[in-house]
Amino acid sequence: MLMLMMLKLFISVQHTHAIIGHLWGLIVDCGICWDDGSVSGCGVVVLSSVVSDCASVMPSPKFSKEKFWLEPPSEQQRKQLEEELKLSSTNLKSHAWYHGHIPWEVSESLVSNHGDFLIRDSQSSLGDFVLTSRWEQKTLHFLIRRTAVQTRVQFSLEGEAFESVPALVHFYVGSRAALSRWSGAQIHQPVNRTLPLSCLETAFCTATGPPTCRRGPGSGEEGVCPRRRSVSTQPTVSPDGTLHRHQPPSSDADGSCYTELYPGPQSYVERLVEEGSTGLGLLRVEDGNVYFSPVVETVSSFKPSRYQSPLMPKENKPLEVGILRRVKELLAEVDPRTAAKHITKADCKMARILEVTPEMQRMMGVSFGMELLTLPHGQQLRLDLLERFQTMAIMLAVDVLGCTGTNEERAGLLHKIIQIAAELKSTMGNMFGFATVMRALELPQVSRLEQTWMALRQRHTEGAILYEKTLRPFMKSLNDGRESCPLSNTTFPHILPLLSLLEKSVAVGEGTEPWETVEVGVDVVMFHLGAARTVAQLGGIYRSNAETKLQGFQEQAEVLELFLTDFQMRLLWGSRGAVENQALRYAKFEQVLTALSNKLEPPAKSH
Repeated sequence: MLMLMMLKLFISVQHTHAIIGHLWGLIVDCGICWDDGSVSGCGVVVLSSVVSDCASVMPSPKFSKEKFWLEPPSEQQRKQLEEELKLSSTNLKSHAWYHGHIPWEVSESLVSNHGDFLIRDSQSSLGDFVLTSRWEQKTLHFLIRRTAVQTRVQFSLEGEAFESVPALVHFYVGSRAALSRWSGAQIHQPVNRTLPLSCLETAFCTATGPPTCRRGPGSGEEGVCPRRRSVSTQPTVSPDGTLHRHQPPSSDADGSCYTELYPGPQSYVERLVEEGSTGLGLLRVEDGNVYFSPVVETVSSFKPSRYQSPLMPKENKPLEVGILRRVKELLAEVDPRTAAKHITKADCKMARILEVTPEMQRMMGVSFGMELLTLPHGQQLRLDLLERFQTMAIMLAVDVLGCTGTNEERAGLLHKIIQIAAELKSTMGNMFGFATVMRALELPQVSRLEQTWMALRQRHTEGAILYEKTLRPFMKSLNDGRESCPLSNTTFPHILPLLSLLEKSVAVGEGTEPWETVEVGVDVVMFHLGAARTVAQLGGIYRSNAETKLQGFQEQAEVLELFLTDFQMRLLWGSRGAVENQALRYAKFEQVLTALSNKLEPPAKSH
């Protein structure tokens, strides 16, 4: 129990801090105060007012989206820049592509050509750096991670770690390696600064001390810099994976200018807990902006009691013969690839990978279900996914165990299910659907049917070999954290270990999970927790992959019914039993499956 509590605490704190902090590190940068009290919303700056001596008090620079220029540096500024560039190469100031404390808007205006890049200071995560680049007509910002390794500090983006930022830059420029898997962006040529760092810091009011942006009226003393507001905006992710932020308010009520955006003092999850405890509604207004708090779901998305299907009457009993017969006919008629496409479409829609509307995103507080299921308020989605996993596995097992014909007929049905599993794995990249079908085949009531499996080896040798030599080892490697599906082919990642770790009290299934063994337990747990952080950020890629693989697919209404969880719950437990306690439902059906299996192949009598 203590282990479980520690795991939940780890994923909620470590994952949330890593992802939410990473998002803020990418998107939250400073704005610049105007003489008229307005705020920048563009990405270009005019430094027409930079004074030659880089004095700490100066006219405020103004932004223009359409044009950009820097006035030629003075002789003094040119000498200061030369002195900076003559420093040791281990000093970041000696590299012209390092621009120091410039705002993100300015960095975006500087990288205008394909492959341009520069390094700047992160203004939301002090002490860290951001790589800004231009790739395929998009400006991208990558937080350079700083990691302490014993007595050393290393820097990395997504892959290899380096001893210094210059070493990181030299590697990515020289190798033309992608900065990240999701963007594929590369850096080719640096954008060099033409002013010394001290002038840039002064120009943008980002010196280490509190900036002074204007003078007090009618006096020779410096006025007080406008206060920095804490804005708890939530970053949004566009379909192409690009991060955006909401536009900040233009000015304070007292006319003072807006200087810099910072994440609120609380993490996103902490705010959710606080708002939930205070009973705040969905709609909030802060400084004239409208914000919506995510809805914490507490009721399952499955409604079997209200479900209506052309394949069954309004009221039905568990395992009605007529319905079961029609299900078997449809399974026999559909080819494995078409069945895999129907399963994948139903899986991705239920997990909110596909057909996610803006209203759904607003209610979730995130863009895709893959991120929601890793957060505390995504518990209901996790429970629903576990329900779908178990229910479909039981239904497929019933199809096999309810086949009272010959061993050869059951072997034919086993072969069809194995082919569906192979299509889900290789063609559709649906690891959730693949794991569900494999669970059905590995249930003890199915795996004990020796005569049926012997008939499979004799009549469908290639299917038996595929299952025993390819699919089963791959499934085990997935669970052990030794294998993964290529990202470019994945529509639904392997999340079942994560679901089981987070919802162990409701997860069902016989046997010991891979992470519960002393030999590999900790390593496997850490692998799946680490994978969860990655999965949460790749919802856009999974959606894109699913849309590509399902492009032009024409679903068949009756076939799709077979793979809907509401239909399966009604089929297995009837219109009344489907709404009963989950643990009770599963316990009773465990007995049903065992009885069906023993009837097909009676257990050997013990003497």
